Amino acid sequence: MNANATPVIQSNSALRKKALTAVTSVVIVGAIAYGAYWALVLNHFETTDNAYVQGNVVQLTPQVGGTVVAINADDTDNVKAGQLLVKLDPADAQVALDQAQAQLAQTVREVRTLYANNSTLTAQITLRDADLARAQSDLTRAQDDVARRAPLVASGAVGKEEFNHVTAQLAASKSGVAAAQSALLAAREQLSSNQSLTSGVALAQHPNVQRAAARLRETYLALKRADLLAPVDGFIAKRSVQLGQRVQAGTPLMSVIALSQVWVEANFKESQLQSLRLGQPVELFADVYGKKVTYQGTIAGLGAGTGSAFSLLPAQNATGNWIKVVQRVPVRITLDAKQLVEHPLRVGLSMDARVDIGKTDGAMLADTSRATVPALTKVFEQNNSAAEAEVRRIIAANSGPVGK
Repeated sequence: MNANATPVIQSNSALRKKALTAVTSVVIVGAIAYGAYWALVLNHFETTDNAYVQGNVVQLTPQVGGTVVAINADDTDNVKAGQLLVKLDPADAQVALDQAQAQLAQTVREVRTLYANNSTLTAQITLRDADLARAQSDLTRAQDDVARRAPLVASGAVGKEEFNHVTAQLAASKSGVAAAQSALLAAREQLSSNQSLTSGVALAQHPNVQRAAARLRETYLALKRADLLAPVDGFIAKRSVQLGQRVQAGTPLMSVIALSQVWVEANFKESQLQSLRLGQPVELFADVYGKKVTYQGTIAGLGAGTGSAFSLLPAQNATGNWIKVVQRVPVRITLDAKQLVEHPLRVGLSMDARVDIGKTDGAMLADTSRATVPALTKVFEQNNSAAEAEVRRIIAANSGPVGK
């Protein structure tokens, strides 16, 4: 071997040792740095990329059947609550409403007659009282005539024929009194029967009127429901309705999605749940915006079960071969409404969630009931008010003096 080669080999070995030492040092320093970073930073966060935007998908479904004659909104349109979206043919509902209006008017007039009959029957009782008093007076007079003539028949001062005549008048007077008493009793019973239909209730609250009014409200609402209004503000999606289509009650026509009220459902592993608490702050990143936009959220609730527990075909782990699969639990995260306006999201978009678990004073489950209503619309209240106003109008127009 060449004597000059030995120093070269020794030099290369020294270089390799130095390089290995440097790499080892870098790895050790990196491990120490990562360990410190994990202990100081990563240890205080739980993350998942199994998170998606969720929102209320409000289906527009008719409450009555009918034929579609107009469609006023299409997919991606922005609509306001109360805006007319779909119109059904109102012809049949209008006919039913006209009939109900006429029936209510007729019923009010018929009930007015019942109330008016109370006065008529009261006057009849007064008349029958007078007839009875007259009959009783005639009976008293006939009894006196018989009493005066009876002693005189034996002496011949009063003829037999005359006595028989006054006796017949007495019998007729007794029959007249009985007939007057019967007529008075019948009049009183008739008044009592009529009063049982009207006593203790005003004309507008009479059962017959209320039944006809309920029918009017039903037909009025059916007519108004031919106009399908947007229940909430939002954007149209999944429009399937077409012109001329005959739809039945409950048929989905389109959906309205309120993108200003979306939230994130993050599915954390069961091993991560021990550190999650209500109220913990969350940083979220949407794939649609990347790392350029950071959403600030808050844990609002933890699911009551895993996703598999509520699946259509839940796992049957007690049968056959079994392989353990780590389960995930949905965690609801609310978003900042202002950020949603500046950077709108869509239902179903992917999100990355990073929860700061340093705050541990919150509860794992909600311990109080919700203070606010999750969803509410007042769009349909005006139909109820308008139906009630129509009922009052018809009752007032047909009540007359009795109904006032």
